[in-house]
Amino acid sequence: MKTALPRQQKGAAAIEFALVFVIFFAVLYGVLSYSLPLLLMQSFNESTAEAVRRSVAVDPTTANYKQAVEKVATDVLTQRLSWIPAGLQFSVPNHAKAVYAAGVLTVSIDYPSSKLNNVLPTLVLPGVGSVPNLPTTLSAQSSLQF
Repeated sequence: MKTALPRQQKGAAAIEFALVFVIFFAVLYGVLSYSLPLLLMQSFNESTAEAVRRSVAVDPTTANYKQAVEKVATDVLTQRLSWIPAGLQFSVPNHAKAVYAAGVLTVSIDYPSSKLNNVLPTLVLPGVGSVPNLPTTLSAQSSLQF
């Protein structure tokens, strides 16, 4: 005896595909959209730490010691972060600073996460919200007392 079951299931595969595709796309977009900010944060943290480490090598008897230490730190940041594409509008003079005061060198980077929208737009998913949901500023800081 033959049943009419296959005829009743005709559009089920298309509906299942549409539901699974939405979930798959949301997960894939989430992974891709969070990878860039995480890469930037890792680079910012590594760069500020390396800038502080290399600044220790400046001879304390150097004339204008404060400016020399800050320049070494800024040069290291410029070198380490030169890989960042122009589309992200990142520049060391605008987003990073090295300050030597009271024997402590502090190197920091503050990058507005809104600039990432130029490369990777924010997607609003129902029930989830904005993807990626980032803080207003991606920040990294390292300091060392000489």
